[in-house]
Amino acid sequence: MRLLVTGAAGFLGSHLSDALIARGADVVGMDNFITGNRANIAHLTGNKAWTFIEHDVTKYIDVSGELHGILHFASPASPIDYLELPIQTLKVGSLGTHNALGLAKAKGARFFLASTSEVYGDPLVHPQTEGYWGNVNPIGPRGVYDEAKRFAEAMTMAYHRYHKVDTRIIRIFNTYGPRMRPHDGRVVSNFIVQALAGEPLTVYGRGDQTRSFCYVDDLVEGIIRLFERGTEDPVNIGNPNEFTVRQLAERVIALTGSRSTIVERPLPTDDPKVRKPDISLAKSRLDWEPKIALDDGLRRTIDYFQSLKKT
Repeated sequence: MRLLVTGAAGFLGSHLSDALIARGADVVGMDNFITGNRANIAHLTGNKAWTFIEHDVTKYIDVSGELHGILHFASPASPIDYLELPIQTLKVGSLGTHNALGLAKAKGARFFLASTSEVYGDPLVHPQTEGYWGNVNPIGPRGVYDEAKRFAEAMTMAYHRYHKVDTRIIRIFNTYGPRMRPHDGRVVSNFIVQALAGEPLTVYGRGDQTRSFCYVDDLVEGIIRLFERGTEDPVNIGNPNEFTVRQLAERVIALTGSRSTIVERPLPTDDPKVRKPDISLAKSRLDWEPKIALDDGLRRTIDYFQSLKKT
């Protein structure tokens, strides 16, 4: 198969590209490096199964030759990114998704949208099922990301219904692992960087808001199974084991052997109080559930950030 991965130099896009190539696919990667990292894909240079195009997907996309699938992962995806790049975030979710869907239609390719648990907003239903419509503040600072992804889902379903494009939608819950950017504003990378530097770990409020953390290898396996076996209905992929942010901070301190303390800061606007996926659909349809325990995944991620300090 020949597949296009947009956002291929990002944290998830680069791991996904590796996994697809390992399974025998030819991968065309596309990124404009607004948040992607060239180092994430440097090891693929010279690989005959890899082609890279530097391009902004909010502009017309043209890829020569056949494509069997388009996996649309281009988007700022961390709180710092979409607060600093609000217009770009909205454009990639709207114009970028439209352009990628247009290419899928032209090529007769399957289209896979990387959506997010943020479509549920600050949820009033817990855990979150795919049938929940969400509780999103459309004009709040997080709305640029939440609504961009909600629009992208609507556009994807419109292309499926009107143009008969074969589509998939994944709703990704908190994911972590190697290749996260050190200062991208995500809680796992923040805590590890602070702990390794001996700095206080910053929690917001009392740190009693909950998150569920899925290691990137588990997530990529879920992505590929959904691409291969799924239907047009959105599917949650994430780890249903729920931890408070304070518990995560304590685990990072213990695993790094740091002497860091924990400090509290005011809660950001519209920060979700709970986040936990119901993965019943993923289990029944894809025979998927995460396998890597939090401590094991954190150790691997800590090792990665320690390696960055040595370079």
